[in-house]
Amino acid sequence: MQKFFLSQQFNTRSLAENSTACPANATICKGTSCVLSEDNFNEILSIILSSVLTIMLALVMFSMGCNVELKKFWGHIKRPWGIFVGFLCQFGIMPLTAFLLSLVFNVLPIQAVVVLIMGCCPGGTASNVIAYWVDGDMDLSISMTTCSTLFAMGMMPLCLFVYTKIWTESDAIVLPYDSIGISLVALIIPVSFGMYVNHRWPSKAKIILKIGSIVGAILIVLIAVVGGILYKGSWTISPKLWIIGTIFPAAGYSLGFFLARVAGLSWHRCRTVSLETGMQNTQLCSTVVQLSFTPEQLELMFTFPLIYSIFQLLFALLILGGYCVYRRHRVKTKTDVEKTEEKEDSKSTSSHAKINGAFVSNETK
Repeated sequence: MQKFFLSQQFNTRSLAENSTACPANATICKGTSCVLSEDNFNEILSIILSSVLTIMLALVMFSMGCNVELKKFWGHIKRPWGIFVGFLCQFGIMPLTAFLLSLVFNVLPIQAVVVLIMGCCPGGTASNVIAYWVDGDMDLSISMTTCSTLFAMGMMPLCLFVYTKIWTESDAIVLPYDSIGISLVALIIPVSFGMYVNHRWPSKAKIILKIGSIVGAILIVLIAVVGGILYKGSWTISPKLWIIGTIFPAAGYSLGFFLARVAGLSWHRCRTVSLETGMQNTQLCSTVVQLSFTPEQLELMFTFPLIYSIFQLLFALLILGGYCVYRRHRVKTKTDVEKTEEKEDSKSTSSHAKINGAFVSNETK
């Protein structure tokens, strides 16, 4: 055993010295594929950033709650057609899409499992911020995020049991129910306070909402940067995973919007369902992956959640940019039509007055 360990250590050291892609402190090294060891700095940085991000996330969700009206929110709970459509997208479309992508690209079993874990995760809180910026239904967005996180307690193990049979035993995947519960509490409590503020002080709630939406946008970018800092290992990722990581969120956004439109939801609710479908809780996926697999297995699929989070953010920003262009064009067109109608009305009034010999005021000239 000692001889095996020494040979492994020697191989790792020699590969690290001969390869420019592999640093000397890599713990797993195979060719040019490496995962760096955790150091003290990384651990301290992770704790500090996690604390800051948690506080910021709570403030953002509090501000998002300031845009939620209790009556409308309760209306979605009592008549949950929008939530039901979102449920079908979240735990129907996404796991099935993950399964089909894994089959089509014929990835390794362990890589297929991580793609499926991502597909079975509930919606992320970033969708609430983007939904606000695209004039979505915030009441539906908050209720969908809350319900999908709650339903994940039962739906994640069920979907993983159904779809991962051909690759691995579902018992091998450890689901962190405590993390799901913490996410649920971290969502419900600040949103509830925000709803109360909106009910009692609506004018102050609007100010808080504007500040929170800006902080939310900063938070989304900050999470992406933090991911790049904490996952600073050098890997040679399979091109198939990059392609899946690109197609998967785009398919989620597109299919979510299409299904919502087929279900008869209004345009602003279609945008909301689309965002809730495509934006997954990537932090939860990373936690499940780290709890369930060995370092050797992590080498093959450790960064897929990060790849997905990057592309889901990029596509969300494209959706936001497209909507801003559309809204600006629509407002401009609407203004031009109104001005044309006003000119036509003034001309008809003036000509009518001349024909009848009536007095024409300076306003109509």
